Amino acid sequence: MTSHAKKSISTKSAPAKKSRFAFFTEVVAELRKAHWPTRQEALRLSILVLIVCVIFGAILGGLDYAFYRLFARLLLGG
Repeated sequence: MTSHAKKSISTKSAPAKKSRFAFFTEVVAELRKAHWPTRQEALRLSILVLIVCVIFGAILGGLDYAFYRLFARLLLGG
């Protein structure tokens, strides 16, 4: 066999093992890079989520009641 036909054996060494505390310092560094909403943005978005939940809850509750009444009339006769 020629040298081109032989498979080269990879001799990668394992990365240096980091201490456990280095992980936490990297986590803190990444969290500082993140974009955090202001208090006003967080309040506005939280209110929006609550409103959407109430609307969907009302829709699902109405559908549940309508199906309850429909099946009560069909199965129980009235």
